[in-house]
Amino acid sequence: MTIKIEKKIVGYSVKKDEPADVDGAAEGKAAAPESNVVQMHEKVERPEMLIGSTYKIKTPLSEHALYVTINDIVLNEGTEHELRRPYEIFINSKSMDHFQWIVALTRVMSAVFRKGGDVTFLVEELKSVFDPQGGYFKKGGKYMPSIIAEIGDAIERHLTFIGMLKSDELDEHQKKLIAQKRAEYENKQKQASAGEEEATGFPAGAELCAKCQTKAVVMMDGCMTCLNCGDSKCG
Repeated sequence: MTIKIEKKIVGYSVKKDEPADVDGAAEGKAAAPESNVVQMHEKVERPEMLIGSTYKIKTPLSEHALYVTINDIVLNEGTEHELRRPYEIFINSKSMDHFQWIVALTRVMSAVFRKGGDVTFLVEELKSVFDPQGGYFKKGGKYMPSIIAEIGDAIERHLTFIGMLKSDELDEHQKKLIAQKRAEYENKQKQASAGEEEATGFPAGAELCAKCQTKAVVMMDGCMTCLNCGDSKCG
């Protein structure tokens, strides 16, 4: 604000800062948010040692496995604001078939990690990549549309492990319910098989014999054999 001086200046003095109210200062300090909490950003210097986790990826598409290593930085260590955040990622393999795109992918992802913020979007982006030649089933029966998608799956497991993603694991009640439903299904299958065997006199799942037209053909000693008439393709 501008003040117009209409009188002649005859003297001056320097105004000193008045001491702040102790109680008011204490209240203001308590109300102010902590400014020394370090969040992840690209200017955070890399420490000499990082905590790392390695995930093995073995696909039926390659003879050699991929090893995905994610190194984490610990921010605000020893305080209530301690955070573990991914800092860099490396992928190693004996196979050199995918060397170029692996190097490019890891450099881009490491840059995203160091940028900070919500990096969990990488999981969905990678898991939505489909191989035009078709995907595969990994151990346990889980379908993977591509190698890139399985790398995304490994990153998802790691982000869940460090607390950036919530675990979608079933609770005890859900596990108990699924186990109960599975037991009921298996029991029904056994009863159906037993009923079929009792009705026909031959094992459940036996195939139809072309000679005697009876569902009695089973695999025996590496050869399809009819248990009703003895016909066998092996002679």
